[in-house]
Amino acid sequence: MASSLTDVLADVEADLEARHPGLDVRTSPAASSTLAAQVLAGAPADVLVTASEATMATVTDALGGDPVVVARNALQIAVPAGNPAGVTGLADLADPALTVALCDPAVPCGAVAAEVLASAGVAGAPDTLEQDVRAVLTKVRLREVDAALVYRTDVLAGGDEVEGLDLPAAHDVATTYPALVLPDAPHPAAARAVVDHLRSPAGVAALRAAGFTTP
Repeated sequence: MASSLTDVLADVEADLEARHPGLDVRTSPAASSTLAAQVLAGAPADVLVTASEATMATVTDALGGDPVVVARNALQIAVPAGNPAGVTGLADLADPALTVALCDPAVPCGAVAAEVLASAGVAGAPDTLEQDVRAVLTKVRLREVDAALVYRTDVLAGGDEVEGLDLPAAHDVATTYPALVLPDAPHPAAARAVVDHLRSPAGVAALRAAGFTTP
């Protein structure tokens, strides 16, 4: 599961197991590109959820399958509580006086960040590129950086340690989360139950409570 789904999937996992006695759901959050590579290398898995349709396509092009969209997300500028550096917008992410963290462009949050910055005409100057969005969030929470671009849901997950600044509507790029029952899933019925739950009223409520939007 994409790392930005870490918190909501803990709730979904507990709900699923309560509704289906005997079902043991185990999630492995990581960067979407890492998960896709693991699946393509033959790692045992039943369901794949990525934070990018392009990343999911690398899997379906090779293995087949019909993913369904379960959620959408968008970026915010994340700053430590109190915004000590006085960050006001995207242009600040190019300020050499500030310390900035972004996701590596090879992972979905980094690809979306690059798209946002390009659309705003901002030459981002990150001091660190992280392998997943939760690593970026940790840099903000620990006040190791002045600003970062993370998903809105991660800002919410940061609680009182993090504040989020909305992006201008013209540069607000949404990212889509497709879920796939893998064609060679060892437990296909359980896999379908997971995806169905993500699309059910209970799953939708959990996703929305975490800050995602749903189809």
